[in-house]
Amino acid sequence: MTTTVSPGATVDSVRVRHPYFQGLVTDAATAVSRIKDGDTVAISGFASAGTPKAFAPALAERVRRVRADGGSLSINLLTGASVAGEAEALLAEVDGVALRMPYQSEPTARGKINDGRMDYVDIHLSHVAQQVWEGYYGTVDVAVVEVAAVTEDGKLIPSMSVGNNKTWLEVADAVILEVNSWVPLEVEGMHDVYYGTALPPNRSPIMMTGPADRIGQPYLEVDPSKVVAVVHTNEQDSETKVAAPDAISQAIAGHVVEFFRSEVESGRMPADGLLPLQAGIGNVANAVLAGLAEGPFTGLTCYSEVIQDSMLDLIRQGRVAHASATSLALSGAGLAELVDNIDLYREHVTLRPQEISNHPEIVRRLGIIGMNGMLEADVYGNVNSTHVGGTRIMNGIGGSGDFTRNGYVSMFLSPSTAKNGAVSAIVPMVPHVDHTEHDVQVIVTEHGLADLRGLSPRKRAAVVIDRCADPAFRPLLHDYVDRATSRPNAGNTPHILEEAFSFHTRLAMTGSMLE
Repeated sequence: MTTTVSPGATVDSVRVRHPYFQGLVTDAATAVSRIKDGDTVAISGFASAGTPKAFAPALAERVRRVRADGGSLSINLLTGASVAGEAEALLAEVDGVALRMPYQSEPTARGKINDGRMDYVDIHLSHVAQQVWEGYYGTVDVAVVEVAAVTEDGKLIPSMSVGNNKTWLEVADAVILEVNSWVPLEVEGMHDVYYGTALPPNRSPIMMTGPADRIGQPYLEVDPSKVVAVVHTNEQDSETKVAAPDAISQAIAGHVVEFFRSEVESGRMPADGLLPLQAGIGNVANAVLAGLAEGPFTGLTCYSEVIQDSMLDLIRQGRVAHASATSLALSGAGLAELVDNIDLYREHVTLRPQEISNHPEIVRRLGIIGMNGMLEADVYGNVNSTHVGGTRIMNGIGGSGDFTRNGYVSMFLSPSTAKNGAVSAIVPMVPHVDHTEHDVQVIVTEHGLADLRGLSPRKRAAVVIDRCADPAFRPLLHDYVDRATSRPNAGNTPHILEEAFSFHTRLAMTGSMLE
């Protein structure tokens, strides 16, 4: 059954079951007309999943019209993490975003940031909710949140991500809901939204001891008086591009699986299920998870930010008992698999707010194995995961720091070179540090795995070069360390600073690593 509320605005009353919300149904252009120049707008979406589908096109078109009339319209944009690339691009192309926080992965927006035309605040994802509550970003004027449905009593069934939606609905002055009928109604029950967080000094322990624990409720809540519009959409989430594992990513996966075997043999991990896994987004992380299908491990669990295709495969195979995250990051095939078998995955997947999925207390308690990507690492174990050449942002730190600083084991995975072998991912000194040597425990490339635990800086350097650097770069790196170590007063962490920086200058002349 459908109810037409205004011309061009039709909503499925199965999806919007509360009469009050049915009366707010309108089209996207009308909904965004209330957004003013300088407003802070918080939207749903995490790794594309759950990004509002009608908001960005409607707002971009409004920006064009306002500019054509000689006016000005740009917003401060807050999200969970990255959002659908097409949404980010639409707003960036019209210079509709003045400030962006906390993570992005779209080339047009990245270019504006690196050119100084868009302010960008790159922060740990576990910090976002608290900083917004504390007012670092001023008033959140409008929240735009995608949901699967509105229940009879006015609760919201989340869609394919939770991200910061709980916080956006709580702090925003006004709320626009996008009800996406593409999302299967059977997702109801997959989410666990915890409403027990508080700011200091009123915090209490979060009572989780395993990834499958439920501590909240399956619905988001919203004050109906805040809701100013309900917009109907019917559009699939954007696909996450996932390449088939190549020889390099398979080699990295093999080293990781062998490391897990040795950890079990040493008694540092249990044989039945290891410890809960966290894997960042990307082809290498996806390949590592796929590699677990060939290993001896069963009864696995996941406590991560995102669930990728390989995690669905492991669930279907019975190797993963439960996967907890804040969002899905699936290919087209993965989205089809999830929708076609939603009853299976609802029993084995829990989606939570990111302030819980990335919470340091929980990450430490559960003993998470953190596996994240990097741009480069230096010989002493410092990792740069965000800046090319030390100055140009790629995507952002995301949640990698939350798991690196607090996990039981912190691992960074990367091919040993970029630019078809012209640039080494192992360098004398990283020009930008996101993860210090104090937090990085294991570095893995296709050539091997460097376990840095218990090693002094000089010993770490030898292990990183010999096991992780591409053979073509090892003589250069060994020569640097040998000469730095032989200098008078070389210190605990020997460097030749002028050479370390010139190393990057020479590399920059060949072109940036990834752009």
